[in-house]
Amino acid sequence: MVNRKNVTDWIHRAPCSSKLERIEAFISGYGYDLHRHDTYAIGRTLSGVQSFQYRGQERHSLPGGTIVLHPDEAHDGQAGTVDGFQYRMIYVEPALIQQILGGKPLPFIKSGISADPRLYAATNALLQSMGSPIDALEEDDAVFDLAHALSAVSGIVESRKTFDYRAAEKAREFIHSAIDRTITLDELAEQSGRDRWSLSRDFRLLFGTSPYRYLTMRRLDLVRSMLIQGESLVAAALIAGFVDQSHMTRHFSKTYGLSPSRWLKMQRVGFAIAP
Repeated sequence: MVNRKNVTDWIHRAPCSSKLERIEAFISGYGYDLHRHDTYAIGRTLSGVQSFQYRGQERHSLPGGTIVLHPDEAHDGQAGTVDGFQYRMIYVEPALIQQILGGKPLPFIKSGISADPRLYAATNALLQSMGSPIDALEEDDAVFDLAHALSAVSGIVESRKTFDYRAAEKAREFIHSAIDRTITLDELAEQSGRDRWSLSRDFRLLFGTSPYRYLTMRRLDLVRSMLIQGESLVAAALIAGFVDQSHMTRHFSKTYGLSPSRWLKMQRVGFAIAP
């Protein structure tokens, strides 16, 4: 643990993974404005009280539970006491969960915090120390266990509505191939072989967000990667397909709950002082 006396907020990112993002962070007071992202945010509080607004209620996470924030659900984050809080979090794309479950409505944990031991056990490997990468096969096993634990704990009831997972996946793959240009829903429909409104409905059901939000989030992923590498805000915004820096900053703040400059500062501090 970190000595919290005179310690500023920090975020430490684990070594890169092709499947998910892992972080450990310390927040001394107010952390994040209300925001939403299109991944699952799954983690645990290591020390202190982690407080956040979620689905119209204030939640308080203590060590021992598992936080499961659903894609595109608005939430913020702040310390529940003057001591601040330290936590670990993984960000998992719904598409990865779908690849394991085979195309089902996304598992949903209503309260945002679970005391279920199956989820706690399933996240142990993924929420281990950020200091070293997870072995590739260990990560695959852990993600498989996590997907099935989410499904079991959420109590998914099979929907009678028909949806086309393969068409939605084709649309998702096409978005990745065209991040830096304008994409229309008609174009996605043509690429997937599904009519535009059925595709839009299926995409939300299977991946937890709309096609446009998914495109925006992938652009923001690219922005964050370029900022870490030292690219300027202006250049990163334009390369990623945003109209300008202001356009990118608005989306960045709504998605992560802080400005690009503050986010980048926390990354730099995190690399310096995190364990």
